Amino acid sequence: MNVHLLTDLYRHMEWADASVWAAVLDCDQGREDAKLRDSLYHLHVVQRAFLRTWRGEPRDAPYPRFEDAHALIDWARSYYGDALAYVEALTDAAAREAMPVAWAQMVEQMLGRAPATTTLGETVLQVALHSLYHRGQVNARLREVGGTPPAVDYIAWVWFGRPAAAWPSVGGQDAAN
Repeated sequence: MNVHLLTDLYRHMEWADASVWAAVLDCDQGREDAKLRDSLYHLHVVQRAFLRTWRGEPRDAPYPRFEDAHALIDWARSYYGDALAYVEALTDAAAREAMPVAWAQMVEQMLGRAPATTTLGETVLQVALHSLYHRGQVNARLREVGGTPPAVDYIAWVWFGRPAAAWPSVGGQDAAN
C-alpha cells in the first residue's frame, strides 16, 4: 500500500470535510437539521474509532455528544492534526501489517462469518472511503434542505491545486486557526 497516496487522500478528506461543513453552516436549515448532524457525527465518530484502534487506545471510552453543529465541527476539525500525523508517519511495511479491529464480533454478526484479516493500510483507506460515502449522503441531504453542496470529489481537489482545508468560521472565531 502506497502511504504517500494515503497521505494525499487524508489531505483531500480534510479539505472535503471542511468544504461540506462550510456549506452546511452556510444554510440556515442545514445548521439546524438533526439528520445532517447525525450523519456528520457518524462520519466523524468512525474516523476517530479507527484512529483509536491504530494507536492502541481503549475502544470503550465514550465519544462526546453535541447539541449543535458548531460544537460538532470543532470536534471534527480537531481530528485532522492527529490523523494526518499518524498517516504521514506510516511506512509501506507498517501499512502491510495485519490490523484486526476491535469490533470484529459485530462484523461477524453482520456477515454471518468471521471477517478476513485486514491490514493497517486497508483500514486507513477504509476511513477515507467511508468518509467519502457519508459525505455524499450529507451533500444529498443538504440539497434537500435548501443548501448548495460543494464539489468535493478528489479530482476537483486536484484541479483546484490541492488546496489546504479552509474550515469555516464558527462562533465568531476562525476555525482554521
